[in-house]
Amino acid sequence: MADRVTVIGWDGSPLTAAARSALSAATLVAGAGHHLALPEVPPTAERIRLGSLGLAARRIAGHRGTAVVFADGDPGFFGAVRTLRAPEHGLEVEVVPAVSSVAAAFARAGMPWDDAQVVVAHPRTLRRAVNVCRAHPKVAVLTSPGAGPAELALLLGGVHRTFVICEELGTAREQVSVLTSDRVADHSWRDPNVVIVIGGQASAATPSAAAEPAWLLGQTPAQSGPRGWARPAPGTGEGESAQLRAAQLARLGPRTGDLVWDIGTGSGALAVEAAAFGAAVIAVDADPRACERAAAAARERGVQLQVVAGRAPHVLEDLPEPDVVRVGGGGAEVARAVADRRPERIVSHASTRDEAEAIGRALTEGGYTVECALLQSVGLDTRTWGEQDRSVVFLLAAERPVNR
Repeated sequence: MADRVTVIGWDGSPLTAAARSALSAATLVAGAGHHLALPEVPPTAERIRLGSLGLAARRIAGHRGTAVVFADGDPGFFGAVRTLRAPEHGLEVEVVPAVSSVAAAFARAGMPWDDAQVVVAHPRTLRRAVNVCRAHPKVAVLTSPGAGPAELALLLGGVHRTFVICEELGTAREQVSVLTSDRVADHSWRDPNVVIVIGGQASAATPSAAAEPAWLLGQTPAQSGPRGWARPAPGTGEGESAQLRAAQLARLGPRTGDLVWDIGTGSGALAVEAAAFGAAVIAVDADPRACERAAAAARERGVQLQVVAGRAPHVLEDLPEPDVVRVGGGGAEVARAVADRRPERIVSHASTRDEAEAIGRALTEGGYTVECALLQSVGLDTRTWGEQDRSVVFLLAAERPVNR
């Protein structure tokens, strides 16, 4: 095992005295090409050009001597320190930090970032990173080859955003570009780069900086709003009771990185609730007035919502792949079309047993495990304790088996 491992963050600034001291004693230095070209790297040290950090960690663990690992920005922030300290490598490290690439990118843009979401995009996680960009008005994306600015913009599709693309921060080739998402795919971008994705609808619930200072990194307006979820909402129609909505949200489990379809959104109550959990949401309805109500509800709650006017199942063909879906209208035909897209979970409801059986049969034939429950709720007037509202509905919840 290496006698000593020092991880040096690099942001283009002159190396600190601590970094120079560690380098002068190094018998092995690992880093990218621009790190290994630094004049402070001892000419006698073994050099490892970083590709797979895991492979480099195994080399370092077997090295007899003193090792230095370079990383761009702050190596403790989505960086090398986590991998090197993993139990399978058994490395104890000393860290000489630098300004993180995210902090540098926001500094170049002249923007605060305590209200930003930060995600890492790899080809295998790109879709989830895009969903975060759909759901939040300010996101910093640490990109990688095959999951860069062009790929982000293409997957965003019709969702309009502004991209601030920071290429090769801290080097002589540093460049910052600002352009709209529909133009990003027309360019070639150099690695490494950080992308700040900003935009989305204005929020009626967004507090001013003077009224409520930020205290939580990445806090959204929805998180600072009224407590609770599945609260009674004005203007809700049949199949949108707070009790049914609570049960459907519990079965869906929307979370950050997910894309939710809410088909037959009606008032938009469930769509807005799902977005408040951090998920990206596409609300679909054939009624233009319902689409307007859903958009207004999203502005009021302070969440991002993409509203699509059209009739299911045909309007679903051009939508990006969902993680979870609520079928609020369209019955068995729409449920069958949704099952063909293979989301992880689907919920629906029915007012009659025959309708519930038809929806359940369509989902079962689509390869899903289906459960059904009869929900009954009665609202009481607490002044007289008399009945106000009674709701009886069948709740259907379907889950895709893990191996399908």
